[in-house]
Amino acid sequence: PATGGITVADATRNNLRNLTVRFPTGALTVLTGVAGSGKSSLAGELVAQHDATVIDQKPVSTSRRSTPITYTGVAPAIRRLFARRNGVPAALFSANSEGACPDCGGLGVIYTDLAFMDGQEVGCETCHGRRFTPEVLAHTVNGLSIADVDDLTVDQAVDRLPDQGVARALRQLSAVGLGYLRLGQSLSTLSGGECQRVKIAKELREARQPTVYVLDEPTTGLHMDDIDTLLHVLGDLVEHGHTVVVIEHNLDVIRQADWLIDLGPGPGRHGGTILFEGHVADHTDRTTPTGRALS
Repeated sequence: PATGGITVADATRNNLRNLTVRFPTGALTVLTGVAGSGKSSLAGELVAQHDATVIDQKPVSTSRRSTPITYTGVAPAIRRLFARRNGVPAALFSANSEGACPDCGGLGVIYTDLAFMDGQEVGCETCHGRRFTPEVLAHTVNGLSIADVDDLTVDQAVDRLPDQGVARALRQLSAVGLGYLRLGQSLSTLSGGECQRVKIAKELREARQPTVYVLDEPTTGLHMDDIDTLLHVLGDLVEHGHTVVVIEHNLDVIRQADWLIDLGPGPGRHGGTILFEGHVADHTDRTTPTGRALS
């Protein structure tokens, strides 16, 4: 439940008309209004004045080596598990180390850059996509090599890896609806919505104190089932004591808000004012698009 508030003061960015706005902390606030009404400008002021964290749908990483477990910080714990069980250095189980296949460099594929065309990718004939040397693959945990672990989905790994710390960390990915991702899957294969949820999983794992998060239209491109998952995830962030501010047109998200800030009345110079701020159920002004949609 909300316990306090943070204030954006004297906001004049773009079309904002010297606004002073209070956001409840430990709550989900949704910014609504027609396109160009000032939602993004107000969110930008929140980021600038309170060092809020933006969680967007941009690609998580451009590196071919980035996977769900490297990005969320789970990979080192899995390497340490293999090292303990086999009495060898943990570094052997990194695809960036001497344990990597020497021909593909631990990528599992060979890339060929073509000057005037997209590059070509073919499976590595030495490791057959397994990424590691036979010596490394001989080391196992519960009958699984490190390459076998990379092929597990997040949900499978939670059940099959005998380490509570690893399982706890992986459950953050399951909690955001990504239990179907393979541990070794390249992040370059993820959709915008999946990228956003991987970022949220990382925040759930790493945030050590209450944080303010800003998400700009997170339901863009999402299926209805994914929107339900997203709502649960945003609820989890709030339950962990964080403050979540979302710019959104989706009525399902708007109705779940603890607090609503409606901007307008029009776009550009016709916007930049607050038409309503308060509990969603109290927004009954049919003269605004949001009020009409909610009533």
